[in-house]
Amino acid sequence: MDGFPSSRTGPDPYLRMHCVNVYVRDQDRSLQFYLERLGFHLAFDTRLQTGERWVAVAPPDGTAILALVPAKPDSPQYKLIGRSTQVVFITEDVTAKYLEWSKRGVKFSHTPRLKRIQFQREARAISREPLAPHSDASPMLGEHASIWGGVFTRFRDVDGNSFSLVSFDEVTLAVEAQRRNVAEKLELEKRASRELEIAKEVQARLFPQKSPIIPSLDYAGICIQARQVGGDYYDFLDLGPQRLGLVIGDVVGKGIAAALLMANLQANLRSQCAIALDRPQDVLRAVNRLFCENTPIGGFATLFFAEYEQETGRLRYVNCGHLCGLILRGNDAVERLDATGTVLGLFEDWDCEMGERRISAGDTLALYTDGITEAFDNAEEEFGEERLVAALRKHGACCSRELLEAIVAEVRGFSPREQRDDITMIVAKCR
Repeated sequence: MDGFPSSRTGPDPYLRMHCVNVYVRDQDRSLQFYLERLGFHLAFDTRLQTGERWVAVAPPDGTAILALVPAKPDSPQYKLIGRSTQVVFITEDVTAKYLEWSKRGVKFSHTPRLKRIQFQREARAISREPLAPHSDASPMLGEHASIWGGVFTRFRDVDGNSFSLVSFDEVTLAVEAQRRNVAEKLELEKRASRELEIAKEVQARLFPQKSPIIPSLDYAGICIQARQVGGDYYDFLDLGPQRLGLVIGDVVGKGIAAALLMANLQANLRSQCAIALDRPQDVLRAVNRLFCENTPIGGFATLFFAEYEQETGRLRYVNCGHLCGLILRGNDAVERLDATGTVLGLFEDWDCEMGERRISAGDTLALYTDGITEAFDNAEEEFGEERLVAALRKHGACCSRELLEAIVAEVRGFSPREQRDDITMIVAKCR
């Protein structure tokens, strides 16, 4: 292979032009000129470790910047002030810029001029003869000639530094196409961002807005999404007098697709609960059937459904392939509520079993998704169930809302990196 060898196998590192130095007498005066008269943007205005001030400006379009460097009178750079910078600005309409900047007091060396350059493409190259010198139109070049026309002028800043302002026919087309592409991309990004914001607002309304009042139970839920929308779900359902449904689920995937499936799962569950309030197994069978019909191949959800009855303290539950629920007893014992059925949405022929416990004063029920237990620290170690139990015990004296906030703080302290998965949890404390 020709060229320099490279052992790099990954993507090319980022590379762009940083800046061009323009030597000036007074940074503030020059800065005012570039910002107010040329309409440039301030790119940087900061102090370096040496104590020197670094000021840089950039034109409205493009990424190159000009650093306005104050030169000391006794330095070689001071002699460069007031000379040609060899910097060329390209625009699609030199005349428009000329008129705009002239009104603002910018000094031009001459009005915009048309410059026509002709060069020979093939004949001279084949014969290896030198190109004809630049001149006006020459009929000698015939069909082998190409014309590159452009408008140009020159202007000076407040220190007399001169710059070229040009527009070439071919470059103009490229600049216009680039600007259109950038504008279209920005518009698409804005639209996508707005649509995500709307989706986030809609999904936020899907989480419980009101909680049924159950005097013997202090309960709360939380969902912190890793992205603007996600597939985690929790709900509190009014199942009749002194009966409460607590639901937590996790739809496979992330982003918009998972959010749509989550909304579908919630709608199915709420509609079926309204039909069969006292038959949780029938409710979940119907939910699975509907979810199968509306879910693409490979889509599924884990779900934990619990029904609490205040009069008896009975807790009936169905764990559909979800992480085990936890009951922390008042005597510090821990009971795990393992799966009683498989996930929803994969199998049309689906059934589940009902588990049952009783909870009394001093007991705490905790339901959660893998964003809690599968949060990783810098050593790639999971937060895990043991740390969760320890945190629940540590903050057990808190009310349900404060307990949730304390658990989330512990998880984030353990895993300070960017959140990988939705963090969702329900705690219910029996009074």
